[in-house]
Amino acid sequence: MTAFRYRALDDTGKKTAGVVEAESAREARAILRDRGWFPMDIEDFSGRRSFSFGSFGRGLRAAELCLLTRQWATLLISGLTMEQSLTTMIEQAEREAVRGVLTGLRREIVGGASLRAALERFPVDFPAIYRASVAAGEKSGELSKVMLQLADHLEQRSALRQKTIQALVYPVLVASVAMLVVIGLMTYVVPSVVSVFQQGRQELPWLTRALIAISAFIREWGWLVLLAMIGAGFGLRLAFRDEGFRMRWDTRLLGLPVLGPYLRNLDATRFASTLSILASSGVPLLEALEACSRVVVRLPLVAAIGKASGQVREGMPLSRALMQTRQFPPILVHMIASGEATGRLGALLERAAQLQQADVENRTAMFTVLIEPIMLLTMGGLVLLIVLAVMQPIIELNVLIH
Repeated sequence: MTAFRYRALDDTGKKTAGVVEAESAREARAILRDRGWFPMDIEDFSGRRSFSFGSFGRGLRAAELCLLTRQWATLLISGLTMEQSLTTMIEQAEREAVRGVLTGLRREIVGGASLRAALERFPVDFPAIYRASVAAGEKSGELSKVMLQLADHLEQRSALRQKTIQALVYPVLVASVAMLVVIGLMTYVVPSVVSVFQQGRQELPWLTRALIAISAFIREWGWLVLLAMIGAGFGLRLAFRDEGFRMRWDTRLLGLPVLGPYLRNLDATRFASTLSILASSGVPLLEALEACSRVVVRLPLVAAIGKASGQVREGMPLSRALMQTRQFPPILVHMIASGEATGRLGALLERAAQLQQADVENRTAMFTVLIEPIMLLTMGGLVLLIVLAVMQPIIELNVLIH
């Protein structure tokens, strides 16, 4: 059976789209006609892709992957076969992109492929940790249990991402509004007000003269500055494609006094939570470390994981290998050492991930508390300078008159 994506008109004349399984495009059209629909377009949907959908929309979103994983685990625990559970989820899915992914998985499994092999056809939708955990669950016969652990892991990671984004939305919004207000004052309000003073012969204070010069520069050359900033942004984006540049950039970021520890703990949280779920699923340690290196963002930590993996391959304990890199928080390294000594590596890694996540959340809350008053004070200071620059000539003129 082959999956076909279709666009058709239903019996009311309304356009509809979806995925249908058939032996050929002709049979797919016949199926649609049997439903009373008029097929407009039929396209072979191949599950073998390494990118998200183009005109048909994106693949699985993070929230959808969490929900599907939990539903999948629940259906497997209920006694449904893999094919039956996928069929149920296809009927339950709302977006065509989700139905297409699930249909591709079912087609691979019906064809005799393992679930791991089927997931490999969708590397964008199912990350490396997902595929490795599923493979371990299939091998151990505890697939439903592993799927539940995966669902918990994905939900925790999604919650951390949402909290971080929500904490940054307000400061970014305030900064954007403040910048627009200052630009509006400098380009429209200030020129109209100070033009009255420029017509007189009164010598203007230095603050007023500086404000007039800055206002003139923004009005005449502001567009050029904006273009330069956009060009610098594109240049920086191109520079990030060079691994050496990214390594130097990340090294400097991690060396900053406040931001550095925050970014390091954020990556340590990703590392600990990923290694925890893989170790608990029975994935070999070297394979788990390779998957962990794909979820860590900062290159110095990625290089540290690679170096530690090589030392583990030579027989060194993981905790000692990570300690020698000096890139991970000491509490994480000590909990890994305790887990290796007691044989409870997975459980202690989960505890370490929870501690690291709590630390990241506390630092995020602290940044939010500090950034808001700093931004308000900065905006207030800029507005105060503009008001003083406008008011000083008026005050001096009033003194001269009296």
